[in-house]
Amino acid sequence: MANNGRIDSYRDQLGNQIGPMRVWLKHEDTPGLAMSRSFGDSMACRAGVHAVPEIKQFELTPEDKIIVLASDGVWEFLDNQTVANIVFPFLATKNAEGAAEALVRASYKKWRAEENNIDDITCIIVFLDVK
Repeated sequence: MANNGRIDSYRDQLGNQIGPMRVWLKHEDTPGLAMSRSFGDSMACRAGVHAVPEIKQFELTPEDKIIVLASDGVWEFLDNQTVANIVFPFLATKNAEGAAEALVRASYKKWRAEENNIDDITCIIVFLDVK
């Protein structure tokens, strides 16, 4: 609230929470971002959202095979295991593009089954050759 924003879920007409927590302006139902960082979104900046990334480092091992970078449109209805089950079969042929396409299609299908509108569905698949 100190930055003119509030954190709350989207709510239906009865006040029931729907979906993840989001960033809103203090007294308006905009922008409704399900993130705390955004590049170039001046309205979200007014609510305390900033463009400073959260950076984490991980040491890769030979057991690490795939990196999935995906927007909340993928993770809303698909858990880690489901994503792995979709992407892993493409590793043998090193078809990262096919894996990404399959993941986007599965996410889209799940969104259509669960809700009327669809959030952004974006992903990058990286197959690792760690030795």
